[in-house]
Order: sequence, then structure tokens, then C-alpha cells
Amino acid sequence: MATLDDVRRTTARLPGSEERATTGGAAWFVRNKLYAWECHPWPSIPDEVRAIVASELVVAVKVADREDALALREMEPEVFLPATTAWSEPKVAFRMAGIDREHLAELVAEAWRTQAPKYLRREFDAAGPAVP
Repeated sequence: MATLDDVRRTTARLPGSEERATTGGAAWFVRNKLYAWECHPWPSIPDEVRAIVASELVVAVKVADREDALALREMEPEVFLPATTAWSEPKVAFRMAGIDREHLAELVAEAWRTQAPKYLRREFDAAGPAVP
């Protein structure tokens, strides 16, 4: 089972990444752009999803587009939750208990990549192999 410490280990390797405490829990930013966050059972979340978020650790990440989020949800519906809000930005929320550490690292790194400026992406790519 993946933990927030696994998220922290991954984000520590991403240039310009910073963790901030928010009302809903931990959140990670690159150049003031949110790319990953601990989910909180806000009233605006649909009831069935809010119940899951209230009872277990759920993290959300930005994705490149809505199709990526839909593909993840269809591939592993027991891990990736239905849309948590009607907001327009593409994102996906997932149960930490159902995701392995390697997949978590990939999701977080790709979320960072969607928000990071080009110069930080080049710095990361030049540093060597992708985040495990």
C-alpha cells in the first residue's frame, strides 16, 4: 500500500516541487501550480465519492487531458474514483490502498510534468532516468 511518504519521496526528486499544508491536507506545487493533493471530503464532492474520501486515504493528480483520466478510471475502477468535481481541469483521484508505489511515482511525476515549466522539465529529463 502506498502512503503519503511515498508521494513525498517522489516529489522530493522533482525540480521546483514544494509541499504545502492546505485545509484539505497535503498538496504539492511546482512554481505555484498545483499538481497533486490529498483529497478531503468536501460537500461539493458527489456523495458516493465523498464517503470513500472520508473513510480512506485518497490522492488526486493532474493529468494531461480528460481522456487520460477516463482511461485510468476504466482500467482500474476499483482504484481510480469517478470524477470528484465538475471543474474543467483534467484530474484523477485514486485510493492509495489500491495503488502500488511504482504506479504512484509515475502518476505523480506525470502530474508534475503537466504543470512544470519547460526549463524544469528539461532539467529533470537531463538528470537521468525517470522517477521510479
